[in-house]
Amino acid sequence: MSAVPPAAPPRIFVDTAVLLHAVDDHDPARRDRARTWLAGCWTARCGRTSVQVLSEFYAHARRHFPTAISAGDARALVRRYQHWRPWVVDHATIETAWAIESRHELPYADALILAAAQQQECRFVASDRWAHGRQIESLTVVDPFASPFDALDTLGAAA
Repeated sequence: MSAVPPAAPPRIFVDTAVLLHAVDDHDPARRDRARTWLAGCWTARCGRTSVQVLSEFYAHARRHFPTAISAGDARALVRRYQHWRPWVVDHATIETAWAIESRHELPYADALILAAAQQQECRFVASDRWAHGRQIESLTVVDPFASPFDALDTLGAAA
């Protein structure tokens, strides 16, 4: 009798804000929540992102915080997230983004993030850009600052 392998955890696309808050000491509660979410993604090996998100992270982490992190530290974090196989935008992703932009009346940059998540077969998008629990195409938005990581079990059953 062959054993059924355990189901892989659902993939979670992590948006720029989560990465930024993880290094922002200005708001310790949000920083800690972001770090908890990222740790959960690393432990479950379910985290995904895109080159677009990593580029936004690097630019904002270097400029927009009162205590901006060094270029070396920001680059090290970007390199670390290479393990998540960040999605590189291609023509198919752009076409998908245009469709999402039109159907949901979203800004193109937001649609591009959602298209990258879809291309990676993610089930969830960890972001505070949209309402928690909102369904956009095949993706469910999870606000990591309003919901603990283990709440995915509940959302997963409902999705």
